[in-house]
Amino acid sequence: MTKFIKFTLTIFIAFLLTFIYGLAANPVHADLSNKYIHSTTPTLFFHGYGSGAHAEEYMVNGIMKAGVSKTVITADVAGDGTVTLKGNIPHNAVNPLVMVNFNDNHSTNYELQGQWVKNVLEELQAKYHFKKVNIEAHSMGNMAVMYFLLANAGNHNLPQIQKQVAMAGTFDGAIGWNEPANLTVNKKTGKPSAMNDSYQKLLPLRHRYPKQIKLMNIYGDLKDSNDSQVSNASCLSLKYLINNRARSYREVKITGPNAKHELLHHNPQVNKILISFFWRK
Repeated sequence: MTKFIKFTLTIFIAFLLTFIYGLAANPVHADLSNKYIHSTTPTLFFHGYGSGAHAEEYMVNGIMKAGVSKTVITADVAGDGTVTLKGNIPHNAVNPLVMVNFNDNHSTNYELQGQWVKNVLEELQAKYHFKKVNIEAHSMGNMAVMYFLLANAGNHNLPQIQKQVAMAGTFDGAIGWNEPANLTVNKKTGKPSAMNDSYQKLLPLRHRYPKQIKLMNIYGDLKDSNDSQVSNASCLSLKYLINNRARSYREVKITGPNAKHELLHHNPQVNKILISFFWRK
């Protein structure tokens, strides 16, 4: 019996030494995700005019590469508003990502687009029972989000937005299309010198914008106070619409060649800002 015990002990020690040596030779690296919050709240990405979910892939891939999340699905919205979820979010998935794709990507009917945003949230809620969401939108996608809020800010049966990033928002129009000429904003209040029709329709948000939302407004400046398609003034007119109601509000100016309108969501600096804002502990 004694010989058996000694044999067993020898085998155990040999195994233990082999295990320890293995750890020394192949050290366990800390999971990058430990730097970020672990939440089941999904973050939705909305593209702009004439674009699609492909425009969101750089951001999403960068976010996943950083170790924030391992889960991404697509919410495909048909022209009639029908939402199809492509992919699956596992139970208790950490920081899931949802790329939203509007098949009718040339619509300028913001009320309709606001309904599409609602449809996406309802579909996610029905399948996954989410009660909270985060949202990022680029360019005209911000109008879809703002018109959704205009119609549904008081609807607590829907998932509630916790954090919102507005990037290159066309709040008071786009250059050469519907942006008022020589547009300026009051730096203190964000009130624009002129308001186009779609901006005026959003004015009730000054008394409806949800107070729980942490809001970040990212805009590009190519040294001419615009990002080539949208003036800084139009982007910054968002401040007047929220009327100090947001839980927090921050403006971030991006410069350099990647500050161009269509490159903002392909910008490593912007990705770092998004990751920090949405998920940094």
